[in-house]
Amino acid sequence: MEDENKNLVLILLVLALFTGMAVEVSEGSTTVGVVLFLASILLLTRINFNHLGDSGLLKKSKTYFVIGIFIVLADLYYNIKEGGELGTLDFMTLFFGISLIGTQLQNPQVERISRFGLYISSVFVALYLIFYTMFAFLNIDFLHKFDHYMILLPTVKIIGLIGIPLEVITTETVRISGVEEMVIVIGGPCSGLYSMFLLIGIVFGYSRIEKMDFNRTFMMLGFCVAVAYISNLFRVIVLYLTAYYYPKFDSIH
Repeated sequence: MEDENKNLVLILLVLALFTGMAVEVSEGSTTVGVVLFLASILLLTRINFNHLGDSGLLKKSKTYFVIGIFIVLADLYYNIKEGGELGTLDFMTLFFGISLIGTQLQNPQVERISRFGLYISSVFVALYLIFYTMFAFLNIDFLHKFDHYMILLPTVKIIGLIGIPLEVITTETVRISGVEEMVIVIGGPCSGLYSMFLLIGIVFGYSRIEKMDFNRTFMMLGFCVAVAYISNLFRVIVLYLTAYYYPKFDSIH
C-alpha cells in the first residue's frame, strides 16, 4: 500500500511537470520546458513498477535501436533545416525515439524508465496526430468547437455568476471590461488537450505495466480526465480575473 501511494504521488508530479512542459514549449519558454522535462524524467526513475520484470515491452533488437536513433535524428534534422523551434510534438517525438533506444539497453533502470516513457510518448503522438493533424486534413473543426463549447462558454457562464461582464466576440475570443477593456483569446493551451493527452498516456502506461484490469483503468482514466478538465476551467477563470483586475497586457492567450 505504501508503494502504491508513493507511485501515485510520483505519477501526479510527473503529470504536473509534463503538463507544464507542454505549455511552456508551445507558448512560453523552451528553456523552462526542457528543465521541466528533465525533472519529470528524473521522477519517472523513482517509480517502482512491481510487474516490470514479468513481461517485456519490446525484445532486444538492433532494429528497434536503429529506428529510435533514426526518429531522433530525423526530427532534429527537420527542425534545423526548417529553422523552427522545437514544439510540444517535437519533444514528444524525440522522447519516443529516446525511449525506444532506452528499451534496448542493458541497464535495468534505464530500461524501466524507457518502457514507461514509450507508452507516454506514443499515446501522446497518436492522439495529437488524430485530433490536430487528421482532423485538420479532413476539415473537421473539432478544436475550435471544443474551445468554444467546452471551455469558453462554461467559463463565461461561471464568471458571469459572480457579476463580471464578458462579451463573446468570436468562437475563441471574449471582451472583458475591467479597469481597462481587454480582449482575451481562449485557444491553444487553454483547451487543456495537451495535458489530457499526457494524462491518458501516463495512466495507460502505468496500467499496462502494473497489469491493471480494464474496469480499474477506465475508472482511473475517467476520474483523472475529469479532474484535468475542471482544473483547466479554473485556470481559464483565473485568466479572466487577472485581466479584469490587472490590465497589464493587450491580450491573454
